[in-house]
Amino acid sequence: MSSPSTELTRRMAIYEQFHQISRWGDTFNGDHSPNTGSSTIVQMDVRLDNKADYISCEQVEPSRSDQETNNTSDKIKRRLAQNREAARKSRLRKKAYVQQLESSRLKLAQMEQELDRARQQGIYISSASDTGYFGLSGTVNSGITAFEMEYGHWVEEQNRHICELRSALQAYITDVELRILVESGLNHYCNLFRMKADAAKADIFYLISGIWRTSAERFFDWIGGFRPSELLNVVMSQIEPLTDQQQLEAFNLRHSSQQAEDALSQGIDKLQQNLAQSVAADLSSVDYRPQMAAAIDKLEALEGFVTQADHLRQQTLQQMARILTTRQAAQGLLALGEYFHRLRALSSLWSARPCEPA
Repeated sequence: MSSPSTELTRRMAIYEQFHQISRWGDTFNGDHSPNTGSSTIVQMDVRLDNKADYISCEQVEPSRSDQETNNTSDKIKRRLAQNREAARKSRLRKKAYVQQLESSRLKLAQMEQELDRARQQGIYISSASDTGYFGLSGTVNSGITAFEMEYGHWVEEQNRHICELRSALQAYITDVELRILVESGLNHYCNLFRMKADAAKADIFYLISGIWRTSAERFFDWIGGFRPSELLNVVMSQIEPLTDQQQLEAFNLRHSSQQAEDALSQGIDKLQQNLAQSVAADLSSVDYRPQMAAAIDKLEALEGFVTQADHLRQQTLQQMARILTTRQAAQGLLALGEYFHRLRALSSLWSARPCEPA
């Protein structure tokens, strides 16, 4: 049996070991406090939230890009559909034009056959009619006949352009679409000048006389067409409002057009005088072939005057379109087409009026 002192010593040793273990636990708890754990958890939560926001932004951005892509795709589809519709209408117009040319060709062939039969029967035609041009010998001038058919088609096309311009201005379409109609209208007049140049080579007297136009249009005729300065007065009066700069440029254009018109008119007058002198030279002589040869040489200059006059008309139209805005230019072309249309209507009404007996 152990002594009391020995037992006491053993118990003190156990107590010291247990006390040491307790201090280790306090040290452990102090190094890893609950506050530290919470901070760590909060930081992790914040990083997770930021990650969620980043993922959300990544998900939103592609959706916006997809929406813009879809809008662009819709615009392209609409534009392609409009282009297809415009191409379809163009094909239809071309088909109608080809059919009309074919019909006109058949009519011309039929007219030539009838003229051949008439000549064989001793019948001669010595005047111009509304459907064709014939010389004194009864032969058909194919160049003038082709011009009259082309000009009839040109008038029909101009009436269609007038309707398109009027509808476009009332519908308030975009300036881009309106610019296409303006360019088409200007090119339409350029086609007329090209047709007239071919007709001038076929018969300059026919063209400059204006018999291919209606009677009211001939009343305002100047060297085979309209006088540019007068039409500027008609067109500009229908366009409002004009800025001060536009009014100044329109005034300068009108002034320069009048100067060019005066120069061409003086040239025509001089040509008429020279031609009259050539024809009237040595009237007592029976042989007038030298006088005719000199007159023909002078008449070759007449074609040049018509070409210069048409060039002035074309330049005036293009300068007018440059001065005006797109919408104003469309209004000007509409006014110009409507003016010619009313002159043709006036001629029809004048011809159809009841005439009182003499």
